[in-house]
Amino acid sequence: MAFKGVDYYGIEELLSDEEKMLRDAAREFLEKEVEPLVVDAFHKEELLNMEELAPKMGKLGMLGPQIPQEYGGGGANYVQFGLLCQELERVDGALRSFCAVQSGLVMYPIWQFGTEEQKCKWLPQIASGKKIGCFGLTEPNRGSDVATMETVAKKGDGGWILNGSKEWISEGSTADISVVYARTEDGVRAFLVPRGAKGFTQTFQDKKGAMRCGDVGTLALNDVKVPEENVLPGSTRLRHVFMCLNQARYGISWGAIGAAMSCYETALNYTKQREQFGAPIASYQLVQRDLVNMLIEITKAQLLSYRLGRLLDSGKGKHQQISLAKKNNVEMARMCARTARSLLGANGCSYDYPPIRHMGNIEAVYTYQGTDFIHTLILGQDITGIQAFTRKL
Repeated sequence: MAFKGVDYYGIEELLSDEEKMLRDAAREFLEKEVEPLVVDAFHKEELLNMEELAPKMGKLGMLGPQIPQEYGGGGANYVQFGLLCQELERVDGALRSFCAVQSGLVMYPIWQFGTEEQKCKWLPQIASGKKIGCFGLTEPNRGSDVATMETVAKKGDGGWILNGSKEWISEGSTADISVVYARTEDGVRAFLVPRGAKGFTQTFQDKKGAMRCGDVGTLALNDVKVPEENVLPGSTRLRHVFMCLNQARYGISWGAIGAAMSCYETALNYTKQREQFGAPIASYQLVQRDLVNMLIEITKAQLLSYRLGRLLDSGKGKHQQISLAKKNNVEMARMCARTARSLLGANGCSYDYPPIRHMGNIEAVYTYQGTDFIHTLILGQDITGIQAFTRKL
């Protein structure tokens, strides 16, 4: 493995052998088998073939690592899940997005809110990579304001009838099963909509400057009939939606560290080799300042996510703490990508180096799973006791 890690504060000593083993196995697989595919796909403006990669990831326990083993998951802890997200996004954000969606936004709600039959049917198939899922929440006119979603579900003969649309859905055009959220008379509910259901269309969104290697799609529902056995019975409140989102937000906090590590390592190696005015540019004070700032912020982010993982593993973690880590670490990765791109000069704009790719990806992450503004307001409410999401005008 070429990458040895960025670990200025010795966090490696705090990890168990099992945690390091999962991380190292993922790192070796991603570097040898996946990273070349990412670079090639990005150059050619093509998608990664996740239907081919998912089974390989499944064999390594990369899909649903935190899901119990009885349902095909890995039974891993939160720190293991975080380290996995770190390695995935160090190669490309679309990979972390894929695994986080499968694990936190598809498998997690089925595990937490589904029936035993639903768990046994879908979780082992997704964990093995035989089936791919997506999470249908965001809409054309509704993003952060989930409570006012326009997709509706009404009681019909033997089940429900769904109408509406979702967009910016990771794995939306390729998913075999979609966890779709819709408003009902009794609140927001989750429905399992299989590929090919009558009135259900899945379309690829191709005009995007971020996550270019990953599938992002649109879901359209036109009088789609969903039988009662495809409703997640335990998902009856808006709070349950955010329980799923917090799984993905936690993974993002680690994924952002991976992207920042990639940018930092690229910039460090480049500036030590690149010569201008008769010396490596790493010998100049302003360049060293930028490298040091990147290292400091990465180290702070590592400590945040590590502590958060331990809190979640002990059952003491709060969703506000997840918001703090997601907000801080994504902004940190944004800075590192921007700084690395600058330190590489014109070469920073070349596809031959990863910072420009990470720059685009991290812009998407800055927005999805709760924008930076939303996480600011979550924290603001927690420390003041006053919500600032809405105003009476």
